[in-house]
This record gives sequence, structure tokens and C-alpha cells, in this order.
Amino acid sequence: MSITALTVGKKHEPWVVDGIERYTKRLRKPYDLTWKLLPHSVQSDDAARDEESTRILRALSPRDHVILLDERGTNISSPQLATRLQRRFDTGESVVVVIGGAYGVNSHIHARADFTWSLSKLVFPHQLVRLILAEQIYRAQEISAGRPYHHS
Repeated sequence: MSITALTVGKKHEPWVVDGIERYTKRLRKPYDLTWKLLPHSVQSDDAARDEESTRILRALSPRDHVILLDERGTNISSPQLATRLQRRFDTGESVVVVIGGAYGVNSHIHARADFTWSLSKLVFPHQLVRLILAEQIYRAQEISAGRPYHHS
């Protein structure tokens, strides 16, 4: 039981490394977060989307509970995220959060996703999404543990 952030793109930019490490170091099983970075395609548009989506599918296990980050997904609260993650851990599932490339992901990834989550209707840079994801997973851990980090 763990969380993997499967993301397309280059390594973390220096300006986000400190923030990601800050939250990641505070995480404890089952909320531990590992990052798996897949290279972005040198192609563009549909060709890039398909190539990157193929890489994502190859990196997934059939047993993974896949959460796709997409601005067209469902917007949920931090407590709802905590509940969703805790349910997965209670059943022994590993969670993989997918962050697609600059051109998004294809329909195969959407079909494979168990849940499509929108952080916002706004579109954010991928590096910022990584930082937000790390913080929200830390927040979910604290909510599930009943600690005061999250004030509703």
C-alpha cells in the first residue's frame, strides 16, 4: 500500500523541490509518496499524447487504483480525498496518481482511471501540480489521523 505519482515530464524544477520534499518527508505509510517520472515525447499534439499515454499504461499494474488528474475531472474537498485514499488503503490497494504531459492523455488512460480528479477548473503548470499533490496527500494523512493540520 502506497501512493505513486506517475508523471510525464522532466525532473522536479529547483523551485519546487524544497516544497515537495517538505511534504514528502512528513508522510508515513500508507501515505508515503514516491515519484516516477516518465520522459515527455519529442512529438507534439495527438502523437505526443498517444506516445506518453502508452508509457503510462505500461507503468501501471492491473491492481493499481488509478487517479487521473485532469481539469475536467471531479472537484473534491481535502476531507473527501482523505476518505477516498483511506478506503483504498483499507482494502490493500496501491494508489497511482497520473499527471499527463503537456498535451494531456488519451482515451485509454481515461478509461483505465478509477477516478478523474480536478484540482481546479484552472490549468496549472505541471511543476506546480506536483507540489499541490504532495501537499494534499500530506493533508489527507493528517485528516485521516485526526491531527489539526487541516482546519475546516
